[in-house]
Amino acid sequence: MNYSSLALLALAIGLLIFFQKFLSSRQHQHLSFPPGPLAFPLIGNLRDLPTKLPWLTYADWGAQYGSDVVHTSALGQHIVVVNSIEAAVELFEKRAHIYSGRPVIPMIELIGWDFNFGFMPMGDRLTAAIIMVTVYGYEVQSSNDRFVALSENAAKKLSDSSFPGAVAVNTFPILRYLPSWMPGAGFQRFAAGKQTTYGYNLHLLTDLNDSECRRVTKEMREVPFEYVKQNMRDGLDSKSVVARLLEANQVRGRHDEVAIQDVAATAYGAGADTSVSALASFFFAMAVHPDIQKKAQTEIDTVIGTHRLPRFEDRPSLPYVEALYREVMRWKPVGPLGIAHASTADDVYNGYFIPKGAIVIGNIWAMTRQESIYPNPERFNPDRFFTADSKLIDDTILAFGFGRRICVGRHNADATIWGTIASILSTFNIEKAKDATGKEIDIDPNYSDGMISHPGPFACSITPRSEATKSLVQAMTETEGL
Repeated sequence: MNYSSLALLALAIGLLIFFQKFLSSRQHQHLSFPPGPLAFPLIGNLRDLPTKLPWLTYADWGAQYGSDVVHTSALGQHIVVVNSIEAAVELFEKRAHIYSGRPVIPMIELIGWDFNFGFMPMGDRLTAAIIMVTVYGYEVQSSNDRFVALSENAAKKLSDSSFPGAVAVNTFPILRYLPSWMPGAGFQRFAAGKQTTYGYNLHLLTDLNDSECRRVTKEMREVPFEYVKQNMRDGLDSKSVVARLLEANQVRGRHDEVAIQDVAATAYGAGADTSVSALASFFFAMAVHPDIQKKAQTEIDTVIGTHRLPRFEDRPSLPYVEALYREVMRWKPVGPLGIAHASTADDVYNGYFIPKGAIVIGNIWAMTRQESIYPNPERFNPDRFFTADSKLIDDTILAFGFGRRICVGRHNADATIWGTIASILSTFNIEKAKDATGKEIDIDPNYSDGMISHPGPFACSITPRSEATKSLVQAMTETEGL
């Protein structure tokens, strides 16, 4: 096919797409988009897109325009933000056939995270140790363990760069083809791992395949996976998830190692950072709310005693600990915006038009602040999950998402975080740290930006509750070889 034929074919395809969009817009021309900030010609709301703590801006827009669904756009890319539980259930669950897509976020591919099934469209020390031993059969050796560091580094890159508006290339995908030395191509330098505290290094790689960012992500995928394969060759591993999948793969004569590798990396990469964030919030809450901590410890002592750690079968008998866990997950949601969805067809919600291809964001942070469901939402209060007659109410942990794209590892995360919280409460006291004069050191309440939000580093005092619990912890440590 010659150049002229290719040009004519491209023109024909372009005209077809144009007329499809034109007819779609004509069909819904009597409907407006959900309310939102005033858009400018051509650029839309480009100047309004938040790049820092965007969940706060989106929630403010909802209050300003009196709607639980708001709309913004940039260069023709429609963005719809869902700020209420009711709207999220309607769109992400009841209309899951429309809202289960994923938008194309170029930075995810640029930094090497496109292997992660959670980003694909439909049709395609403690918590880290638990996930690693389950998925890879690997026992974490120390707080400076290399495998844990690989995941933490890769997850940090992802968190800093993946939500819409975080970097220019997520709004203008065409920019991904810019060389890193050009003005406005800072995202290329970030992906290449060349950003420094003092600015950007001018001697930069333009080939992202060899970039530092992609190298870190590649190692996170491959190093633990190769560890399992080597152990299998040495006859050491037959119980981990990866080992079982590889064995089944060999029996069936299939060649799906890349898929198995990606499933494993998705499970670990998604679980470790989010669980660490949730547990950091737990320590924060206990340090500043000793009365709540004491109430949970009293329940554990009454139901279980002090001779053993809580077990999963104890969970129904520990309603206040359950409520405390739910409040940790609500009070500071680990992923304030979750992972963005995409509409796969035109739709109408409450009289508003949502076009096909829109990025649809569930603002988990705003949902956890709904006064009608969670009165005084900034207060840490496990009692909100009880009825007037002290019965534990049904409540969904919003941090796990909605519909077909709900977190597939939620059951493991739920068990890991609950078990860790219950075990720590049964054995340790958590208090604010004190300075040299004996004065308590206040904890900074601010949380980090990004896909996964963490509290800033803070000091706290963690001490055994008694000699009995100290002996229990020591015995468990020796038994488990920790």
